[in-house]
Amino acid sequence: MDAEILSRVDHGVAVVTLNRPARYNALTSGMIQGLTGLLAGFAADPEIGCVVLTGAGKGFCSGGDVAVQAASAGKATQSPEQRADGLRAGMVASQLLHDMPKPTIAMLNGVAAGAGMSLALACDMRIAGTSGRMTVAFPKVGLSGDYGGSYFLTRIVGPAKARELYFTSEMLDSATLEKLGLVSRVVSDEQLEAETMVLARQFASGPRMAWRYIKRNMKAAEEGTLSDTLDSEAYGMLRTRETADHAEAAKAFVEKRTPVFVGR
Repeated sequence: MDAEILSRVDHGVAVVTLNRPARYNALTSGMIQGLTGLLAGFAADPEIGCVVLTGAGKGFCSGGDVAVQAASAGKATQSPEQRADGLRAGMVASQLLHDMPKPTIAMLNGVAAGAGMSLALACDMRIAGTSGRMTVAFPKVGLSGDYGGSYFLTRIVGPAKARELYFTSEMLDSATLEKLGLVSRVVSDEQLEAETMVLARQFASGPRMAWRYIKRNMKAAEEGTLSDTLDSEAYGMLRTRETADHAEAAKAFVEKRTPVFVGR
């Protein structure tokens, strides 16, 4: 049986692939556990400078496996509280993609639906092939949504548009995704992996301490006040001014050459 989660490292870039192509990479509990473990490991690994999440075959991720959910309906042996705790533990995958101190990219090679859309939105950037699509999907199966989709969508497109997209579950094609700002760019399906990896390697070879504090600032801006953000920016600037990467960049600027970052 093939592994449901695949990973490889390419020039400091960790590529994580959801691997149930026959089911459009619908999520199982085992996949979520594996994904969470991999992301936690890559987040802490100083050799990894960027993480790319994608799906095998013709889909990114179709969300939870509805067939498995239907088969288990009414057969729960745990209390609602225990089941809620289990679901919440799985959602750490979204939190890791959003919060880890290095850039994360969703490589959208097909449909991202439900929790699959939420995972894509949790990443710092999304690059879509022309066949890339997204849909909230949850109401179509009588569900309210998970994996942070309501949090991320509201912040990207605004509360009114987010509510519309949740209520209608409209299937959004790549052109619409780009127009709404839900993806950073759209490229041909044939060039999707190559162009994503060019960007990912650029991030991985960049000033990693600066990435860490940029993400810290963004989190402060999303969740806090202006004062919180200014505090975060002040500390980040102080910290990054002390790095070898800043010293190298300043020297390279004076010498009119491209800096060579070492990630510290």
